[in-house]
Parts: sequence; C-alpha cells; structure tokens
Amino acid sequence: MNTLDLVKQVAQKNDKKILMVVIDGLGGMPNPETGKTELDTAKTPNLDALAKKSAAGLTVPVEYGITPGSGPAHLSLFGYDPEKYQIGRGVLEAIGIGIHMKNIDLALRGNFATMDYSKNMVTDRRAGRIPTEKNQEICELLQEKIPKIEDCEVIIKSGKEHRFVVVFRGEGLSENITDNDPQKENNPAKKIIASKPDGKKTAEIVNKFIERVSELLKDKPPANYCLLRGFSKYPDIPQMGDVYQLKPAAIATYPMYRGLAQLVGMTIIQTPGETIEDEITVLKKEWNNYDFFYVHIKKTDAYGEDGNFDAKVKKIEEIDKLIPEFVNMKADSLIICGDHSTPAMMSGHSWHPVPFMLYSKYSFGNETIQGFSERECLKGALGIFRATNVMSLAMAHAMKLGKFGA
Repeated sequence: MNTLDLVKQVAQKNDKKILMVVIDGLGGMPNPETGKTELDTAKTPNLDALAKKSAAGLTVPVEYGITPGSGPAHLSLFGYDPEKYQIGRGVLEAIGIGIHMKNIDLALRGNFATMDYSKNMVTDRRAGRIPTEKNQEICELLQEKIPKIEDCEVIIKSGKEHRFVVVFRGEGLSENITDNDPQKENNPAKKIIASKPDGKKTAEIVNKFIERVSELLKDKPPANYCLLRGFSKYPDIPQMGDVYQLKPAAIATYPMYRGLAQLVGMTIIQTPGETIEDEITVLKKEWNNYDFFYVHIKKTDAYGEDGNFDAKVKKIEEIDKLIPEFVNMKADSLIICGDHSTPAMMSGHSWHPVPFMLYSKYSFGNETIQGFSERECLKGALGIFRATNVMSLAMAHAMKLGKFGA
C-alpha cells in the first residue's frame, strides 16, 4: 500500500489548519570561495529561530541522485508518487493560465529563446528573460499567423517573461515525442522525433510549428526561436479533498504552480499583485475559508537557475523578514520548505536533498540546530526522508489522521 492510499484510510476532518510555504529551489551548494551555501550566507534570524523549535530535516523529492523538475517535486510535497503520476509541464502551464483542456488536446510549455542562425546554436535558452509585455506581443503575432497546423487547431498563450504555452487541438495526438531543448546554451536545438510509433504524426506537426515560428521571428532577436517541452495531456489524478478530507487552496503567481495545484483539487486564489506581500494579504483574507494553504515563492529558483548566488541570498533574506507573518497565522502545522534544490553554483536544478521544517505544538525542537540550512537541517529529528511523507507529517501534526489498525 502506498502512502497516499494509507493516509486516505485514516484521514479525518477537523477545524485545524495546515500552511505549507514552498520556497522554490531553496537548496543550494557551497560557494567555493566561502564554503557556504546560499542559506548559510543569508542573514535569516527568523528562519533560524523557527528551525530550533521545529521538526527539521532534508527531503528527497523523487529518489537519491535523481534531479527533479518542478512538477514532480511539488507532487511529492503534496503526497503523490511522482513516478506513478507523471504529469507533463505543458498541461500544468496550460491549466495555470486558464486554458480549458479537452481530452484530445496536447499541451506544451515553451521558452522563447535566442538562436544564432548562422551557427544554428541556441545562445540563450530564455531570451534574456524578456519582459512579459514583449512575450504577449509575440504570442499575439504567432496566434494570428499560425491558427492551424495541418488538421490541428493551435492555441498560443503568453506566460511570464520568456515562457508561453501552446495547445494543439486535434485527433490522434500523442505525448510520445521528444523535445527540442538542448538544456545548455551554445548547443544546437534538437529535432523533435517520435519516442513511440504513435508519436510520428505529432512530431511532424510540432516540427512544422517550430519552422513557422522561426520564419516569423528569425529577424527579431533576442526572442527569435522557441524551445518546446513538457508535451502532455490532461491526467486522471486523485483529488486532495477526497484523499485528505481537506478543503485546500493555493496562492501562487506563476501559471505552472497554479496549474499543478488545480490538478490535485486546490482552489486557486488570485492575488492582486505578484509580490510575497500580496500573497500574504490574500492568505490573511481567506484564512477562515480553507483548512490547507499552499503558498508558492518563486524567485529563489530563478536566481539559482541564472547562477546568481548573491541575488538568491538577497531574496532569501527578503523572505526571512516576512516569516513572522506566516508564523502569526498560528497554523496547527506550519511547513517551510523547498520543492527541490537549485544551487547557483550549478545554474540549475540538482539532486541534493532540500531543507525542510515543520512547526507545531507537537514538533520536536533540537538544541543542536543553529539555524535553517542544509547542514543544520541534517541534524534535525526527521533526518533525510522522502518528500512524499510531508503531507502525512503535516496531517498528523494537525491531528487530522486517525489510528491505523486495531
């Protein structure tokens, strides 16, 4: 029996509340010059004080040595086995920006990128993180010029900065194709091919789409090419309300995370702006309406991916100043964690275990813990454990699990 099925058997309703604050890409690696990670370097008195009173540890999002994407890492935090429930990034982004998907649809996540056509090299996979307004202009142009590819309707929607979403709507489309993202700058884009026989038609359609985009954008750098990945259809997945007997809500400003939360049954609460303060304002306003809140904080991950150690440190320090706002909500289970590690020293996601703490009146503190960091969390009562156990721990600390067996 997996953890999700076990928890479903013993979950029980009560009026207690769980608050999960996910600081995206939280974990890091030591800077060679100082020997300190981003968390070690940042001045975080509030996180440090809370860690000393919490059950702390390090989470493994998928498996030891496996580097997770944001989707699998979040699914794990919500208690879903990411190997069983493999959900492509495309459908998460599509739902997150409000596209109502049909069962024939194939969604994908796109990056506008910079291509040196003379060398056939992708020189910037994110096109310098173009402004969202520029993204919107490009998507409007592409939608006007590429309404269909063969017998498929094409739906193009802008996301944030360099990100956008495409949905192909037509019969016989398959998820079984590769992507064209080289994953590293100054490499040629890949050709999309079928990974199984049923993907041949889809690969042809998507390659034609890329060709059309290139024709339209070739002379418009920095966003003069597109990288496509996360090909996916709408999945069948258990809902959190049914599994956990919760009324869950999500507060997130980025489409993918709203999409993921919606897929597992959370109500998406819109924020008036995109700052953490805006998220906290909405959290306070809606506090009495739900018993589980997921709050997502993004920029730590973005700075890690950019290799910007100092900016990630600064963002962690900004978050630390707001930690009392979350503590003052007086949740029965308060979780502060990351979904995965994004070390600035690697400029990308990594397999390293992720700092985690859970504070409640039932949590065991640890006098030996000096703060909230990778090394300090390793001293915690939870040690290194699978992220799929986070929800059962949160439920237990909120007295939302009954006894198993006689």
